[in-house]
Amino acid sequence: MIGDLFTRWAGEASAHAGQVDLLVLGFTLLVAALSLPVFVLMVVFALRYRRGRAVNRRHPINRNVWIEVSWAIIPFILIVMFFVWATSLYVDIYHPPDDAIEIQVEAKQWMWKFQHPGGQREIDELHVPAGEPVRLTMASQDVIHSLYVPALRLKRDVVPGRYVSMWFTADRPGDYVMTCAEFCGTNHSTMGGRLVVMAPADYARWLAEADVDRSLAAQGAALFRSAGCSGCHGASATVHAPPLAGLYGRPVPLDDGTVVTADDQYIRDSILLPHAQIAAGYPRIMPTFRNILDEAQVLRLVAYIKSLANDPPSSQSPADDHPAGGQPPVEQGR
Repeated sequence: MIGDLFTRWAGEASAHAGQVDLLVLGFTLLVAALSLPVFVLMVVFALRYRRGRAVNRRHPINRNVWIEVSWAIIPFILIVMFFVWATSLYVDIYHPPDDAIEIQVEAKQWMWKFQHPGGQREIDELHVPAGEPVRLTMASQDVIHSLYVPALRLKRDVVPGRYVSMWFTADRPGDYVMTCAEFCGTNHSTMGGRLVVMAPADYARWLAEADVDRSLAAQGAALFRSAGCSGCHGASATVHAPPLAGLYGRPVPLDDGTVVTADDQYIRDSILLPHAQIAAGYPRIMPTFRNILDEAQVLRLVAYIKSLANDPPSSQSPADDHPAGGQPPVEQGR
């Protein structure tokens, strides 16, 4: 009952938010239960044994072992229980469901840019369906930002040069405040927006009404060709470059003997920092695209390569069906 009143007062948009509130409330009550008797006894003893008061000051030592053990063991067990509870919530936010809707987020001074899998884009507003898990893959274009949605009880720093993710299942339709929780410049206070949780039917209608002609992966495929990537990574390329079909999510042996997983971060680093991790058996001839592509374009390329995850490694990528136009291909990479 008390927990329900607390969550209503704070406002919540997900079951995770309610669990966090109950954890905070329960731990606060535990701390109060453990510390309140100490402060009460301090006041009682200060009054009872103050100077000049005639009281019995000869107290024999109580050697009751069970009392000594109980007031040490019971608080310890309770603290461990809360530790396990808090850890389970913390671990859960790092394991999104496989069927989560993946939305790309680009943070920059002073706005949040969101790209949906279908290619829909929005700034400072994020529309999501109620009751469906959503995973945000976030990157910063300039400085450290921090996406904070109080109603979800979730906050995650977005650091330049790294991909960070955050997932949630918002189950209560409505509009919720979204802000940046990290001071990121003179107009930091204006970097905010709203999270719009919609009924699934309304969300599907919103997606259909958005004026887009290509999905995020299709945009990445077009960029893959225009940036010249297909000239080296395509099936018809004469350059010795790793194939990208079937790459995402697979282990990649490196020339230093280690093995990494081809996740979002690895693909991003392969584009912007190509010499940081060289795939075993391939030469160091991949040029960097750090000053050519911005974070939004890299996110599209990552989405395209992820869309090839289930293709057999020897298959021809869709981009190879459409020769690159505009720019000549650049040298190959990992």
